[in-house]
Amino acid sequence: MSIPWRADPTASLSRRLGDTPAALGHTGNDDECPDIWELDNGDIVVVGQDLTGAYASRLPADLKIAEGESLVVIPRSTFVSAKADLPDD
Repeated sequence: MSIPWRADPTASLSRRLGDTPAALGHTGNDDECPDIWELDNGDIVVVGQDLTGAYASRLPADLKIAEGESLVVIPRSTFVSAKADLPDD
């Protein structure tokens, strides 16, 4: 039996994936910054709007959000701009 994945809260932010929120035109101030970062252990951090409650009643049967997890939405352009920084494996 495999051990379930758990986020490592001691991992450090290593590098931004894609363009800055300002470069993508997604922020007009310091409070709105959708972003994607890689941690030093290879895991990914996504900064976006927590819409867990808004989607809770509309989730497909095979999409589960565990306690302590959130459904986070980011702009498509933020995700697309990170493509060049993502490894193939």
